[in-house]
Amino acid sequence: MSELKPWLDLIMQRRGRLWVGAMLLALTLFSAIGLLALSGWFITATGVTALLWAAGQRVMFDVYMPGGGIRFFALTRTVARYFERVFNHNTVLSLLADMRGRHFAALAALDGATLSRLRAAQWLNRLTADIDTLDTLYLRLLAPPLVALLGIVLVCGLIALFHLSLALLLGALLLALLLLLTLGMARLGVHYSARRVEQLDGLRVQAIEHLQGMAELKAAGTLGVHRQQLLAGSQQMLDQQLALQGRIALGQAVTTLGVMGAVMVGLFGAIQAYLTGLLSGPVMVMIPLALMALTEGLAGLPAAFAQYGGTRAAARRLNQQTAMSSSLVEPDQPAAIPTELDLHWQDIGVEYAGLRGLNLTLAHGERLALIGPSGCGKSTLASLVARLIDPDSGQMRVGDASLRELSLTQWRTRVGYLTQQTELLHDSVAANLLLANPAATDAELWRVLEMVDLADLVAALPAGINTWVGESGKQFSGGEGRRLALARVLLKDAPLVLLDEPFSGLDAATRQKVNARLEPWLAGRTALFLGHDAAQLPQADRVLAVADL
Repeated sequence: MSELKPWLDLIMQRRGRLWVGAMLLALTLFSAIGLLALSGWFITATGVTALLWAAGQRVMFDVYMPGGGIRFFALTRTVARYFERVFNHNTVLSLLADMRGRHFAALAALDGATLSRLRAAQWLNRLTADIDTLDTLYLRLLAPPLVALLGIVLVCGLIALFHLSLALLLGALLLALLLLLTLGMARLGVHYSARRVEQLDGLRVQAIEHLQGMAELKAAGTLGVHRQQLLAGSQQMLDQQLALQGRIALGQAVTTLGVMGAVMVGLFGAIQAYLTGLLSGPVMVMIPLALMALTEGLAGLPAAFAQYGGTRAAARRLNQQTAMSSSLVEPDQPAAIPTELDLHWQDIGVEYAGLRGLNLTLAHGERLALIGPSGCGKSTLASLVARLIDPDSGQMRVGDASLRELSLTQWRTRVGYLTQQTELLHDSVAANLLLANPAATDAELWRVLEMVDLADLVAALPAGINTWVGESGKQFSGGEGRRLALARVLLKDAPLVLLDEPFSGLDAATRQKVNARLEPWLAGRTALFLGHDAAQLPQADRVLAVADL
């Protein structure tokens, strides 16, 4: 249960909405109980009255009050069910957004070395599937059993008004059934649901890697083997799902048998009470029908609690991730950031990039171009400057201060970094730009778009800068997306600029046009350019090959 506590604490931040949703659930169940119980009483009372009239007795019977009650319960149940579905599903979506926000915030604080402990597909699965699994916490594991308990109390309390001993017996039976459908089903399905979550995680990772590496697998002649492994894993997961569904079916059968058993006990008890004159005929019929209405509150519990093990497994994995801490430690008393941004790579060693004993200097206001083939360590040198990673040995210095001595957050506000990979969010052009400067005006957005020669293209879009770029910027070509990412760096207006292949995907004419517009903006800034060929980069004061460092 401890695995769920952090997420329960997060959920309870919206306790007001949770109580409203639970009350709507309770109102729906109570209306169902009232509708069935009152209908049974009314039909029986009507029949008894008709028999008395047929026997020549004069009796008064008010059909309007119970008839109005039946209409009230029927209408209340329909309306409450509708608003409960809308309100609670909106609440669950809000809770999932809260969970994803919290989890993503924890991941965003991690450095590249820590993030590399898991594959990208695993991070994605945690952020999507594992958090989706936690939607059972409120809508299936918290509110429904509470509402079912209240329903049992209501029905047994109603019966107690007419027959106390029968109500106590039925209450004991129904509470035992509730425990069996919650704790019993959780224990029965814990292994299978937890195993299914683990298998789903591995299967998704395997499927993503299969699609991403299809060309390499085919070239190596192992595509068929990998496909068979994927199918075998899928079949194992289906087998686990089938086993879990068998237990859920068993729980649903127990629900039906348990409720019907309580109905039979209530019916026979009511008949005995009727024969002894303790109960009237209409009340005798009302009791089993009120018990039957509890099916609505109990029916969903087996499927929900059978997934309890999977919910705990997902929460455990998420807790492990949020407990990760970055290896980039913030200093307790950060030094002041120098005004002169002289960068010094001193005896730098980064094992995974193959860098050892590297020394390099970039003077304040200088433009340096580092060229070399892919994998030679160019991007690693830029990551050291942005302090996305720390070196395994040596120091990254700014003036006389080590980069480790500076506030990480404040330092990154001084750095504008265009990474090798174009990162665009599934949002509008404006929203993607405003990531760099949330306070920027529309005029400033259009200015940077003009600098990268995108202003005319964006102006022709249906909604201008409010047009969505699509997932990963798919509405734009590779070169257009690259220029949009470059415009975001320009909007940040940082004194230190890192541009990793800034003109990737651009034709010669566009590259020359954008390069010319960058020149005045780069004046006075400290800049590091990375690429394969100096001719494909902005004008630099120095050009160095990484292999010569």
